[in-house]
Amino acid sequence: MNGRILVSLLVVSGWALTPLPLLSAHTFPPVVTQKIQAAPKQVKTIAMEDYRAVGDHPGDALIIDVRELQEYAAGHVPGAVNIPRGVLEFQIWKHVGSPAGPQMATPLYLQCQSGNRASLAAQSLAELGLTHTTAVVMSLKEWQKSGQPFVK
Repeated sequence: MNGRILVSLLVVSGWALTPLPLLSAHTFPPVVTQKIQAAPKQVKTIAMEDYRAVGDHPGDALIIDVRELQEYAAGHVPGAVNIPRGVLEFQIWKHVGSPAGPQMATPLYLQCQSGNRASLAAQSLAELGLTHTTAVVMSLKEWQKSGQPFVK
């Protein structure tokens, strides 16, 4: 194996779990790094303190954890619905209704491990016409360390 391999993730492929390499950030092509860095600047973002307030009183907001299924299953913020980023554009409609319907303005808070996937997901949903998307930019590890609600 290549020295750049940091971690292996398990991805469901039919019924079998197959390890896939996760490359470190320095192995990404520059265009990927640029896209990741630009996304939070192009969407509305909030930090941990504001996210806690949303979690305490979500109202009609939908909190979406865009991490992979196995990450969500290992632990998540209470009330968060798991829709992995890779299928978000296909599955979001089950939660907000038809693109032609009035639910396009549903407040959506997207959360992941650090904010990178959430920012990219918020950007993608905004491009689809969902008008109130917000990326949560925080460390999920810091969330847990600070004693915030977390379901395992």
